Parts: sequence; C-alpha cells; structure tokens
Amino acid sequence: MRIDLHAHSNVSDGTQPPAALVAAASAARLDIVALTDHDSTAGWAQALSAARELGVGLVPGMEISCKTPEGISVHLLSYLHDPAHPGLLEEITKSKDARLTRAERMVERLAEDYPLNWDDVSAHVAPGATVGRPHIADALVAAGIAADRNEAFASILTSHSRYFVSHYAPDPVLAVQLVRAAGGVPVFAHPVASSRGRVVAPHIFHDMIDAGLLGLEVDHRDNPPEGREWLRALAREEGLMVTGSSDYHGAGKPNLLGENTTAQEVLERIIATATGAKAFLP
Repeated sequence: MRIDLHAHSNVSDGTQPPAALVAAASAARLDIVALTDHDSTAGWAQALSAARELGVGLVPGMEISCKTPEGISVHLLSYLHDPAHPGLLEEITKSKDARLTRAERMVERLAEDYPLNWDDVSAHVAPGATVGRPHIADALVAAGIAADRNEAFASILTSHSRYFVSHYAPDPVLAVQLVRAAGGVPVFAHPVASSRGRVVAPHIFHDMIDAGLLGLEVDHRDNPPEGREWLRALAREEGLMVTGSSDYHGAGKPNLLGENTTAQEVLERIIATATGAKAFLP
C-alpha cells in the first residue's frame, strides 16, 4: 500500500480545498492519505466525503505548531485524536488566535515598506483557515514583490527579518500530553530539518518520549541523511514508530504526494493505538 501521512489543504497553508487534496491523492495513486492541517480539524468532514466518493483511505489528523522554552519551533503530528477534546481544543484555539494577531502585526510592518494591506492577505485565506506566514507570502507573490513562497520566506518573511513577529505556541511536551489525552497518536514531524532553522537537542526528544511521544517522521525531504540514521537508531532504542510523508502543500511547496511513504504495519499500529477518532479505510 502507498500511504502518505502528512498533507495540507487550504484549511491551513495548502492551496487546495480538502476534497481536491483527496482527489490529488487518488491521482497520485495513494491508497491512504492523512489530512494534517496546522492547528485545525475543520477540513476533516469535506475530506472524508471525498475519500468515500473516490475510494481513498483517509487518516484524520492535525499538525500542531509548538515552541520549546529556548524558542525552537517544533511541529507535532497528531493522528486520530478526538477533535472536541476540551484541553487540546483550548490550546489549539489559543494558538490560532495568536497566529491571526501575529499575521496582522506583520502585515502592518510590511505595509510601511510595501504596497500590501490586510485585504490582500485575506484574499488568500480560505474561510475559517488557520492564518500563517504562507498566506502573507502568497499576497507578496500576487503583488509581484516576491517570485514565489520560497523567495518570500528566504528574505522578507524570514525569522531574522524586521517584519517578523513571534506568536504563542504550546511547549511540545504539553502538546504530546494533550494529544494522548485526546486519544490521538503523536508523531514528531521532520524532527531534524536543519534547513528550516534550529533543531532541538536530544534531551527534548527524550522529554517528549517521556510525555508519550509514539513516533518520528523520519522519511521527509527536509531531514538530512545523517539525521535520518540518528532518528532510526533512536526509534529502535525507544520502540517508536517510524513514518514517511510528503508534507504536501499543493502549489505552495514543491513536495509531491507520495514522495515518501509509511509502511502498512506502522499505519495499522497507529490505528490500533488511537481511541479518539476513526480512520476511513475503503
């Protein structure tokens, strides 16, 4: 089976509606895809409807944006959690609200130097979507200020830019605990993706494992080869699941559906472990 456990729709920073994402998964000859929008489960229903129609398996999930006490970004994938769990929902809502305020402040700063306003950014945000820097990047591209998202992030929207504004994100240990409390399966997304910025020290991995982390996303284009070897060794040592995924964003990134995949037995273990939500398997 071809299984891709990390993909985004326009409910967060992907470019396709959830149904179109599932259709793209079908066209890419995936048997199963996971919808993992940032800090949101709003696309689950639409994706499930499309999955049933097209005969594509669907794993409902989410990608939680976290931050360590040292300020290092950590992304945590949550599979098959209860989307109505009070503790997790409260934390996600807090993050989404902070993202919106942060985006508005960044646009205010950008408007001092570029012909850009909030309406320009809003035009690229689907109703109810989690707002993020990718939407600002899309507005910069539409205005001819940047060639594409990659250029926008490498210059204007980098965390070292004067336009950058930080936002609240939960500690990854807390996020792991909340996902487990919600009956979900937490997997550390692209854990050693040094090209994205600083990566966490080994003790953070162990803190997350102690809190209930169950897997590592090893096969991801942003994890360097030596990092993947280290992750596999850690997974063997700690009995963690190993996943592989595309981190697909539609036209928002060059990542292709199915460029990395997860073994069937790993998905079976995820499904057997989760108690919060059900996967759709045609």
